[in-house]
Amino acid sequence: MFAIVRTGGKQYRVAAGDKIAVEKLAGEAGDKITLGEVLLAGEGDSLADAAKITVSAEIIAQAKSEKVIVFKKRRRHNYRRRNGHRQQMTLLRIVSVA
Repeated sequence: MFAIVRTGGKQYRVAAGDKIAVEKLAGEAGDKITLGEVLLAGEGDSLADAAKITVSAEIIAQAKSEKVIVFKKRRRHNYRRRNGHRQQMTLLRIVSVA
C-alpha cells in the first residue's frame, strides 16, 4: 500500500520501508511520529479513502542537506557577495501505511 503525504510544503509518495528526507521536524533520533496530512492512498490501481489512512514513521536522524552557494554580483560596481546555506532536514523511515 502507498500513500501521498504532505509535510513541509512538499508532497511525498511513501510506502512501508521507504526512507525519505523532509524539512526539519521536532523530535530526536528513534522517536515515532505520525504524518498527519494524507492526500491519497491506494494499492496498485485501486484507491482507498485517505481520511482513514495513517502513516507512521520513525526519525532516523536530524541532519543538514547539501550546501547551496548564494552568489550576488552587480556589474561594473565592484560588488560581489558569496554566501552558503545548508537547510535543516529530518531523515525518516516509514514504518507503516495503514
